[in-house]
Amino acid sequence: MIQVFAMPCGVLEFDSKLFFPNLAQGELLTIPVPSYLITHPKGKVLFDTGMHCQTIHDPIGRLGEVARVFVPRTQPGQEIVAQLAQLRLTPDDITYVINSHFHFDHAGGNEFFPRSTFLVQQPELEAARDPVLRKKAFFDPKDFDHQLHYRPVSGEYDIFGDGSLVLLPTYGHTPGHQSLRIRVSKGMELVLTGDACYTKTNMDQDLLPAISFDAAEMRHSLGKLRDLRDKHGATIIYGHDPQQWQEMPHAPDPLV
Repeated sequence: MIQVFAMPCGVLEFDSKLFFPNLAQGELLTIPVPSYLITHPKGKVLFDTGMHCQTIHDPIGRLGEVARVFVPRTQPGQEIVAQLAQLRLTPDDITYVINSHFHFDHAGGNEFFPRSTFLVQQPELEAARDPVLRKKAFFDPKDFDHQLHYRPVSGEYDIFGDGSLVLLPTYGHTPGHQSLRIRVSKGMELVLTGDACYTKTNMDQDLLPAISFDAAEMRHSLGKLRDLRDKHGATIIYGHDPQQWQEMPHAPDPLV
């Protein structure tokens, strides 16, 4: 039996034009920073690790000037280790960690999982190791450059070999961004988009955010995700959609 848990790992506040550049005037937007736990008979899988706990009390010290643009509003107890604890789990219980990508709100808690295997797309790892690409992609080594077991994957990757959890390359937001397709049961499929699609509005309007590593590649990825929703009936879990997040159950209650 597969279950999925949506874990609140804080929020960020910033100008909405960064998500929706077509707006005549931006307003303050507050978005969720989620992490997802997937329980599978062969192991527990974590999709993204949220922001580092230092952002609760010292966001500038952790993020630098980024914290003046994307303002963290994380509360104690919302960091990833505390979120797992409410499910009676520790980082040592996690078999695989999936980083959708290496941005601070998706990989900030990586260092707390030294016994897990991290599944990351090869182009993401290569960019993280290249000083020029790393800067262009807005990666901070503090988030990922630890003694961790990173396993590079290339393209689609079936984690357990049974088709239930499949990594999908959705490049563009970063060099090696990836999403996750989850077949919960026959006829029920979820897709965690990560930042390949921030919100339902971005998908419905084919609207790219103001910042992307490769806009053409990101638009292609957005189209693939839209096809999974509109042509194949998958339920899309958008990366940072405030309305969808408010409507879904959060851990310790299962999403499905």
